Amino acid sequence: MCGIIGYVGGRDVPSVLLGGLWRLEYRGYDSSGIAVISNGELIVRKVPGKLSELEELIKRKPVHGTIGVGHTRWATHGLPQENNTHPLLDCNEEMALVVNGIIENYVALKDELEGKGHIFRSLTDSEVIVHLIEEYLKKGLAEAVKLTVRRLNGNFAFAVISAGERNRLVCARHDAPLICCYNSKEAAVASDISGVVSIFDEVIHIPNDSIVVLGRGKCTITNFQGKEIKVPAQKVSIEVGDIDKGHFPHFMAKEIFEQPKVLHNIVSERIIDSRIHPGDELGLSNDELKKVSRIVIQACGTSWHAGLVGKYLIEKFARIHTEVDISSEFRYRDAVLDSDTLVMAISQSGETADTIAGLREAKVKFLKVLSLVNVVQSSIHRESDGIIEILAGPEIGVASTKAYTAEIVNLYFFALYIGLLRGFVNKAELTKHFTALKKVPVQVEQILQLDAQIKEIAEIFCDSRDFLFLGRGLNYATALEGALKLKEISYINATGYAAGEMKHGPIALIDSKMPIVCINPRSSVYEKMLNNIQEVITRKGIPICIVTRGDRRTRTVSKHSILIPECLEYVSPILSVVPLQLLAYHIATLKGLDVDRPRNLAKSVTVE
Repeated sequence: MCGIIGYVGGRDVPSVLLGGLWRLEYRGYDSSGIAVISNGELIVRKVPGKLSELEELIKRKPVHGTIGVGHTRWATHGLPQENNTHPLLDCNEEMALVVNGIIENYVALKDELEGKGHIFRSLTDSEVIVHLIEEYLKKGLAEAVKLTVRRLNGNFAFAVISAGERNRLVCARHDAPLICCYNSKEAAVASDISGVVSIFDEVIHIPNDSIVVLGRGKCTITNFQGKEIKVPAQKVSIEVGDIDKGHFPHFMAKEIFEQPKVLHNIVSERIIDSRIHPGDELGLSNDELKKVSRIVIQACGTSWHAGLVGKYLIEKFARIHTEVDISSEFRYRDAVLDSDTLVMAISQSGETADTIAGLREAKVKFLKVLSLVNVVQSSIHRESDGIIEILAGPEIGVASTKAYTAEIVNLYFFALYIGLLRGFVNKAELTKHFTALKKVPVQVEQILQLDAQIKEIAEIFCDSRDFLFLGRGLNYATALEGALKLKEISYINATGYAAGEMKHGPIALIDSKMPIVCINPRSSVYEKMLNNIQEVITRKGIPICIVTRGDRRTRTVSKHSILIPECLEYVSPILSVVPLQLLAYHIATLKGLDVDRPRNLAKSVTVE
């Protein structure tokens, strides 16, 4: 979950490294550092804390050179302090290494290396890599890396430079993301495209279990056995503007307000000539989809919540038994899966470690895997039998917003698509759903116009210590997602519950100081949810209700109500979550917190 950048070329290396790190900062931001080779000497600048502190250090103590590596960290082993901050150095301080991943056998390797006289300066697991490379360095840097990776267990991506070979970068990856770029004058490596988008317009997605040697005009890729691999470059699909905040104060705000455009684009892509177009990479024929008797969705965090909505939609429209697992549980529970089971993985980044592991578990059992991913050519994209592209565009804010609503819309279309194939959805019903989905972008725009009202509610409750979120049916997942958004960025203890379950325990928490967010648009469970709101009021809780415009009954009993447009029940999770995103955002900003860099979190969770 760390960000890696490396560069060799004629540009000002610290500027290139810092620019890349700013764009990779969402991958980790508790410490950062760079190493540059200048006149044959390795110079390191690193600090615990935010990237801005590294930038200030480099201004005070400038460095120059033609090759360097940089790193922004999300700590696993070792506190965010200077000795644990990357780049990590060998004993002679002639090599600098930056790593993303976890080395599972580092204890045994460290004992061995210390027995040979190596001096460790950090508490990180990653430092064993640079000392292993040092052990083999007499054979040359590339050969030393090849011998080193064979001894590592876990997942990793790293880049290393050596003062003894000052014109090339050597990189390697195993189950962690890494890309590279080069032209006749320069070359770079990064954790993802955002780190290099300002320089290169073509990118090479480094295959798993590969070693790359980069120089000016040079790029050699081999597998771990040393066999050369030819990998074509691809056009970079994003621009710098796609990963800038624009006029918004935070990426999260920008991405919340991008949702109408994102949803419009998805609807336009999925409805073509009055038919559902699931995309060109579905990877499963209609006959294969008809034979599916069970679907297991596995995902993490926000994507898991989207999967819960997907379960309702698939079972409703396609009549296929659907389960939703947290990926870290799915991979270890030895699920009973037969040949007619379809496994679906959902991941915004396409690099979520637990979700990848769940995907591979399914593949070992010879099952088809269909994945929803937002990043093309990501690990999940490449390893799945088929994909549905989420089409949310780059999402930088750690707290996912537009990717969540995009995932739900794509799951909605997929459910209708299979339902039509299986004869449970007819064309008249399809037209009704198309009409509802086409309205969604404008309806979300209308909700966003309530931003000032939602901020006023946030001002009332921003000092609350606890929140409870309640929903039923399709909007049980909305309650979970609303609670997650609030706890992620405001650090308020927030819990999402199925409203009918409240009386089986959580109701004991309710008192006159607790705000209860109740999601109650017009739906098949409206009356039941209204009863739950009355139970909250009877216990002196303070309801904040998400209701359909024109609903007087809920508004009569709730002082704080946020109105969403009239919609089909199946659309309501898309609309109902938007006010909760804004509520969480405003509470966090009112508390003076950094919503784009919440403590202890990172965007792309590439470690288990």
